[in-house]
Amino acid sequence: MSNVVVVGAQWGDEGKGKIVDWLSDRADIVVRFQGGHNAGHTLVVGNNVYKLSLLPSGLVQGKLSMIGNGVVVDPYALLAEIERISAQGIKISNENLVLAENAALILPIHQDLDAAREKAAGSGKIGTTGRGIGPAYEDKVGRRAVRVADLADKSALEAKVERLMAHHKALRAGLDLPEIDGAKLVNDLLALAPKILPYMKPVWRELENARKENKRVLFEGAQGIMLDVDHGTYPYVTSSSTVAGQAASGSGTGPGNLDYVLGIVKAYTTRVGEGPFPTELFDDVGKGIGERGHEFGTVTGRARRCGWFDSIMVHQACCVGGIDGLSLTKLDVLDGIDELKICVGYKLGDKVLDYFPSNQKDQAAVVPIYESMDGWSETTQGARSWKDLPANAIKYVRRIEELVGRPVAMVSTSPQRDDTILVKDPFEK
Repeated sequence: MSNVVVVGAQWGDEGKGKIVDWLSDRADIVVRFQGGHNAGHTLVVGNNVYKLSLLPSGLVQGKLSMIGNGVVVDPYALLAEIERISAQGIKISNENLVLAENAALILPIHQDLDAAREKAAGSGKIGTTGRGIGPAYEDKVGRRAVRVADLADKSALEAKVERLMAHHKALRAGLDLPEIDGAKLVNDLLALAPKILPYMKPVWRELENARKENKRVLFEGAQGIMLDVDHGTYPYVTSSSTVAGQAASGSGTGPGNLDYVLGIVKAYTTRVGEGPFPTELFDDVGKGIGERGHEFGTVTGRARRCGWFDSIMVHQACCVGGIDGLSLTKLDVLDGIDELKICVGYKLGDKVLDYFPSNQKDQAAVVPIYESMDGWSETTQGARSWKDLPANAIKYVRRIEELVGRPVAMVSTSPQRDDTILVKDPFEK
C-alpha cells in the first residue's frame, strides 16, 4: 500500500476538498500538514455541502483525521467548526480527530496585527485573509509561540504569553493597537483548554504506528504551490510551505513515507487577492468562467480572478512541488466556449521564458504566449468515464499533459463526489 499527498498546483482553490473527500474512501487516515483556517475546502455530497477550513476532509467520510504540527490552529475557530460540522450530522470526537500537541496556536492578538498591517500597507497590501496566519507563523519561527501542549501547563502558558507581550508591545504601539491584557489572554486560553486538550496527541507517533500497521495515509495540503512562501509569487504568498515535502515535516513523518504526490489543477486558472496573474482575463469570457465556476472564496467570499490555463506555471509547480500526477478539476466549466487558450510561454521584453521568474518586477511584466484549441459544445458535466467526454475535451486534457509533463490521474466534472473519472488510482503503486 502507498501514502498519497494532495497539493494545489496553482494559486489555491483548485478543488482539493472534493478530491481529498473522494480519495478518503480509499484511505485509513487523513492528515492536514500546513496552513490554518485560511484554507477553504468545499465538499458536496448529494444535497449536503460541507465547508471545512481547519478540519481534515476525511472526517466527512468517517476517517481518522489529524491536524499536524505544521498547521497553525485558532482554537476558537476549531471549536466553532467542530460545532458547525457536527450540527450537519458528522460525528466528531477524540476517537476520530487528533490534534498535534506541538502545533502553534493563532491568538486574537495575531488577528489584530494581521488586519492592522494590511490596513497600514494601503495599496501595497498582500491580500491576506486577515485571520492571523502570518503573525502566528512569525511567532512560531521566532520561538515564542503558544502551542497546544502549553494549554495543559498554566506556568508555561504564562511564561509564553509574557514573552509574546514583550515582542508585540512595540508592534502594537506602532499600529495604534491597544496593549495586550496578558492575564485575560491566559485566563481565556485556560478556559478553552478542557475543550481542546481531549484531542491532543503526538501525531508523529500515531503516524509511526500507522506505518507499522501498513495503513494508507492521505496528506491534505491547503492553498497552492504558487502561494508557497519560497516558490510562489513572493511576497503575494501564504506564510507556510505548500509543497509536498512539507507533508513530512508538517506531520512528523519521514519523506520516504510519501509515495505519490497528486497535484490538483483547474482546467483554467484563478487567483484570489493581490499578485501577478499573467493569463488573467478581463473580458466576457473571464466573467463567464467565473460565473459558471461559482468562483468565490470559500473562506473570504471574495470574487476570484479568472484566466486561461497556464502550463508554464503548472509545470514549474510540478517540478518544485514533487508532483507525480494531476487531478484536473472543473473541466465542465469550459463547456460551450468556442476557442480555448493555453499559455505555453512568456515574453519578457525581447526574451521568451519557459519559466515564471522570481523577480517581482518581471513577474508583473511577463506577457503570455498562447496556443489556441477548439472548444466543445457538448456537456462534460457529470461525466464519469473517458467515453462520456467530447473528443475536443479529451484533446484538451492530453495537451495539458504534454505541456506540463505529468499524466492526468483524475478528472473532476462537477462538485459532486462521484462525478469523477479515475485514470490511475494514486494509492496503487
